[in-house]
Order: sequence, then C-alpha cells, then structure tokens
Amino acid sequence: MLNLLLFGPPGAGKGTQALKIAEKFGLIHISTGDLLRAEVAGGTELGKAAKSLMDKGILVSDDIVVGMIDAKISSNSSVKGFIFDGFPRTLPQAKALDELLAKHNQSIDITLALEVDKEELYNRISLRGKSSGRADDQDKNTFLKRMQVYNTETAPLKDYYKNQGVLVTINGIGEIEDVFNSLCNEIIKKGNPVH
Repeated sequence: MLNLLLFGPPGAGKGTQALKIAEKFGLIHISTGDLLRAEVAGGTELGKAAKSLMDKGILVSDDIVVGMIDAKISSNSSVKGFIFDGFPRTLPQAKALDELLAKHNQSIDITLALEVDKEELYNRISLRGKSSGRADDQDKNTFLKRMQVYNTETAPLKDYYKNQGVLVTINGIGEIEDVFNSLCNEIIKKGNPVH
C-alpha cells in the first residue's frame, strides 16, 4: 500500500497534482475540500455548518473531517493506496491521521510539500475564482485569512513530517506537467514505482 500526503499553501496546485498522481499510481484521491463541498452541495446539516465556516476561511472541526476520512478508507480497503489532499492541516489532525491509518495497519509513506510564493498563490486563486465562480476565491481578504491560518496552523506540519523522515519539498512553480514529473520522480525514488 502506498499512502501519500500532498502538502502546501492554498493555491499551490495540490488538487490538480493529486488527481494526476492518483491516476498514475492507481490511488484513491481523498480531498477533504471535495468531501466537504459534496456535503454543502447536498444541503446536509454538516454541509450548512461547513459552508458557514468555509466562506469565512475557517477550518472545519477535526472530528467531522477525520470521520469522513475514516469512512472513505474503510470503504476502500483493497486499493493500492491513498493520496491525501488538503488534510491534515493542523498538528492534532496529523496525529489523528497517523492514529487512523495505524488502525488500518497503514502509515504515510511520503509527504510531498509544494512550495510556491505568496504572490503566485494569490494570482492562481483569484484566477481559479473567476473561472469557477467561487466567490471565496475572488476575495483578497479571504485569501489573506487562509494564508494566516496556513502559516500559523499548517506550515508547522513540515517539521512534523520531516522528523518522521517522510518529507520531500518540491518547487510548485512552473508548468503543471513539470511539477507533476518532479512529484512522480520523488515517489519513484522513495521506492514506490508505478505498477
């Protein structure tokens, strides 16, 4: 089993790259953003609560997210592995994910950290907002709030995964295919070739 974690600030390209990696390596893509947006689109109680927080750039509670991920892993027990996109975002979430994976006799094999400067991130997010119609992506204040949350709560995870010996940093600026090839080379280098 191959479990990857794609890590980086908002707009780094995690979603785009995670889908490409999932396809190439035959992994299940777990995006907490997608799981949450599905709840919002479904108009569920969880979705309504999540939408209120997401619109303000505030993180959804850990127990809700971990529960959704546990259900996804449990319902896909015979797959080649998972790629986690947008989770964990905090140290307690990272520890909860480690515990959850251990419960399934699994662990994170590689954490791929995409590094992109703040100006490029804002340009990408505002363009995404215009093309997708997502109002939260078009608001600079929401972007700045997301960056503040990322720098305070998520960036420290780099040290957490570095201490576990599974962190690899990748330059996330450039053509999508070039970044993808760099990511794939690191996955293969870690001893997880394409099957």
